[in-house]
Amino acid sequence: MNDFLFNKVAIIGLGLIGGSLAKVLKEQKLCKEIIGNSSRDETMRRALEIGLVDYIEANPAKAVSDCDLVVLAMPVSYTRACLAQIKSALGAETIVTDVGSVKGDVLAAVDEVLGKDFAFFVPGHPIAGSEKSGVDSGRSDLFVKHKVILTPVKNTNRNALAKIKKLWERAGADLIEMDVQEHDRVLAATSHLPHLLAYALVDTLAASSDGENIFRYAAGGFRDFTRIASSDPKMWRDIFLANKAETLSALNQYMNTLNQLSSAIQNDNDEFLMGTLTRAKSARDHFVVMLNQHTYSEKHKSLMHNNITFVVGPAKKVTGIIKVAGDKSISHRSVMLGSLAEGNSHITGFLEGEDSLATLQAFRDMGVVIEGPDKGELRIHGVGLRGLKAPPGPLYLGNSGTSMRLLMGLLAGQNFDCELRGDTSLSKRPMERVAKPLRQMGAVIETEGGHAPVKIKGQKTLSGIDWKMDVVSAQVKSAILLAGLYCEQNVRVTELDITRDHSERMLKGFGCHVETKGLEKNFPAQLKKLNAQNIDIPGDISSAAFFIVAACISEGSDLQIQHVGINPTRTGILDILALMGANIELSNQREVGGEPVADLRIRYSPLKGIDIPENLVSLAIDEFPAIFIAAASAKGITRLSNAEELRVKETDRIAAMAEGLEIIGIKNTVKPDGIEIEGGSFSGGEINSHGDHRIAMSFSIASLRASGDIVIKDCANVATSFPNFVDLANQVGIQIAVQR
Repeated sequence: MNDFLFNKVAIIGLGLIGGSLAKVLKEQKLCKEIIGNSSRDETMRRALEIGLVDYIEANPAKAVSDCDLVVLAMPVSYTRACLAQIKSALGAETIVTDVGSVKGDVLAAVDEVLGKDFAFFVPGHPIAGSEKSGVDSGRSDLFVKHKVILTPVKNTNRNALAKIKKLWERAGADLIEMDVQEHDRVLAATSHLPHLLAYALVDTLAASSDGENIFRYAAGGFRDFTRIASSDPKMWRDIFLANKAETLSALNQYMNTLNQLSSAIQNDNDEFLMGTLTRAKSARDHFVVMLNQHTYSEKHKSLMHNNITFVVGPAKKVTGIIKVAGDKSISHRSVMLGSLAEGNSHITGFLEGEDSLATLQAFRDMGVVIEGPDKGELRIHGVGLRGLKAPPGPLYLGNSGTSMRLLMGLLAGQNFDCELRGDTSLSKRPMERVAKPLRQMGAVIETEGGHAPVKIKGQKTLSGIDWKMDVVSAQVKSAILLAGLYCEQNVRVTELDITRDHSERMLKGFGCHVETKGLEKNFPAQLKKLNAQNIDIPGDISSAAFFIVAACISEGSDLQIQHVGINPTRTGILDILALMGANIELSNQREVGGEPVADLRIRYSPLKGIDIPENLVSLAIDEFPAIFIAAASAKGITRLSNAEELRVKETDRIAAMAEGLEIIGIKNTVKPDGIEIEGGSFSGGEINSHGDHRIAMSFSIASLRASGDIVIKDCANVATSFPNFVDLANQVGIQIAVQR
């Protein structure tokens, strides 16, 4: 008995990839012995000389005899010939895998030579490499933190697949499974086409009469772009031909774009140029973020890393003068209405968090030219109500419920089909509450069990509606009003309770007035047109909430927060804290772009427990995690009821906060629609935020009353709503260390 994953392994092809895999097998002690095979005698001799393999065998059939794993690491063009040579020598359960960057052609060779019923072939493709090639270039760390794509088919043996997965995991690779056709399409666009272009550019410039000077004075950008043209030409010739159809498809799309750019430059079409350049920059920036923070395990699905931890040391007070990030709700809506307006809208104070950027990217994908963001500044080239174009694929909205729900309303009236997708968290949140009234307006919308992905059928005329809300939700209300932009009849929404009115205010600012009578919103069936606006987005009171509470609960605190939005449908937190005895002053009150704004000064004052008035619940729905920390710091018991909506946010926030409060020593009782919290002393402890940014930030400020460190797990999503939270927290006196 032994712990070897394989007994005897044959590697056919001893270049960079084959040699590196041999080193992994040796160093990780994954097999007893390795037999090497190459078409070149000197390569085999060198592999044996440097200890890369245990034995060499020039005859491929003899090399694979009695092996339980065969690795095909030679050029893909030799696959058929190689399989024909080794076919008779393969054991009944010998696993065969490959490392080629083309999968369709390789699988066709397997079907042709070994038969369609051959179940022990596991197609693989490590996305790792170097300009260096040859037997001496192998490295055991080549695959560490690099992606390896496996493309098993229906009849692939599960045990064989499991063993190959374990092999690559031991090599340190990040495993991905993909469909064969999808693999070849994606790789043609992201790997094969760039190599082809690099070779073509260098060849073109080398043939120029001024080629020598071009290369002599080339800047870093040229060197970076053409670096891959130093790769093995023979290997890439084989890849281009093996993946001919998909490579040509990607090349033709690229040539079409080049022709359009050529025409735009010829005709001084700065709008087209700016659109192309801004979309490209945004896509590149998103690509970098994806590489650093995401992985893709299936098409259009991204999973945020959840291994970011906050370690928050005990602190005493918060002081200073700060500004918080721009209001997220207003940031979303400014992009949406600015895109649908006629003319150019100038936006300042835009929140550059993941949620808002998801909305921005969605409209870029639908053909809107958006310059920025640059330090919170955007310039949106509006396309008018009917100017959006079908996106090239599903719109990915990350963790942003606002983006998805409001876009459902806007897209219901378009003349193209669209699909909305989100991350794991967003895909668990309810979407039928939005789809239901939109369907009554004539929209054709499909959800998956009431959740994302959401599919919206275009080419439908929307009808008016008189909708009485059955949930307290500004997002549902806003989706209906935005769908009303595409109705020829009146739209009326009657709320259960007052919710934030940013949509109504901004629609009015862009030229479409929504009449408000108590809880009733009327959107008349007039000829609708949005006119471009300049918008200065105030600081988000939901972001300010954490610092407001921090100053309220820590003795000696004196904090000023400038330029904060105090929309009366958002100030529930100020009213609740005032009832608890907080010392909060508002000054320099003014109106900016239809939104009331003020500077806040918060000083410490002992808090008392209260029964939170039901009429304030909907006005503070996003701020309750922070309010719970205030309640835990207050003398007596604080009671919250009529807050069921908190259970369908990013998490069940009532349950998650109750769990965390219990850990740091605060007694609480969870109710079906709320919670009772008894104020007391805080200890340290380890908290699971369950990926909810507001829970993570709330327990960060709890450190101001804690006797020990508070360790908060799963904090990556803080960036979705408050990108510079940690910096601001440390600036005012909270001590947060970030561990990855």
